[in-house]
Amino acid sequence: MLDLQSTSQGLAEAFLRQLGAVEEIFTRQLESDLPAVSQLATHVSRYRGKMLRPSLTILSGLTAVEGDLEQLESESLQRLAAVIEMIHMATLVHDDVLDDADERRGTQTVNNLRGNELAVMLGDYLISNAFHLCSTIGDPSLNEALGKTTNTLCEGELVQLHHRDDLSLDLPTYMEIVRRKTAVLVGACGRLGAQVMGGSPELCTALELYGEHLGTAFQIRDDVLDLEGDVETVGKSVGRDLEKGKLTLPVILLLETIPENEFHDVLEVIRCKDAQELKSRIHASGTIEGALEIAQDEISKGKDAVNGIISDSLHPIFEELANSVLTRSR
Repeated sequence: MLDLQSTSQGLAEAFLRQLGAVEEIFTRQLESDLPAVSQLATHVSRYRGKMLRPSLTILSGLTAVEGDLEQLESESLQRLAAVIEMIHMATLVHDDVLDDADERRGTQTVNNLRGNELAVMLGDYLISNAFHLCSTIGDPSLNEALGKTTNTLCEGELVQLHHRDDLSLDLPTYMEIVRRKTAVLVGACGRLGAQVMGGSPELCTALELYGEHLGTAFQIRDDVLDLEGDVETVGKSVGRDLEKGKLTLPVILLLETIPENEFHDVLEVIRCKDAQELKSRIHASGTIEGALEIAQDEISKGKDAVNGIISDSLHPIFEELANSVLTRSR
């Protein structure tokens, strides 16, 4: 997600070196003496793309040591970033099962390739490996914090499933679902990345807020891409939210703003899962723009959370990471 053009060459090189180390740890942790398992682990590694979570984890650790690049070479920080990415990958594998998705990152999903049963077990394998790897860092508080985070992720997904085909879903409930199913893991990157490098409680809290606001904006952008995007551009199956009865922000805003004489017609469009007509109604209503305004507000809140707390030298990269959440096309 970052092109690092606004950072010094030394910082850019150090940052990319850490991301490379994270990928190596990720791959090594999932190695198995069973070829069938190794093949699946290799396949799911292709899901890695934006690397938002490892990036924020590393940046938060760097912030805790006040930009000292020599201290950035921390295996604990690298392992933590790999753990969080592994948890994220597990949620993607399970989400693809729930959504009956066929494609992700330009490749077949595991459930499409090998079936739901195998995909569910692979997601479990990723989760178990994540907590095994986390235990090697030697800080039990990290396991406790990530255990609480994964519980919250599951709660968010359960509440979303509970509200499938619920045309009365309101904005506060939607935002709480997004906070739990997506934002808290990004928030954990900020808090725990700083914590593992000795950051102050004030810094850890600020970076957690930054991450949660970015995570919320990221999910809203995802919802928009699911409505507007195509498989080639987005890199994964689109239109699954409507097909699976998930009301996302543009649709919720449409139902809140549509004239009364059109309300029942729009309800029928949603019930019939008429994607083209719904897209037409949404574009006519301007609720895509409304959703992106809410996402932009989340980005602004994230930036405000760290203003005056992170150093001037690191400020541009945090700005760039925040802005990239909304400019991405996949």
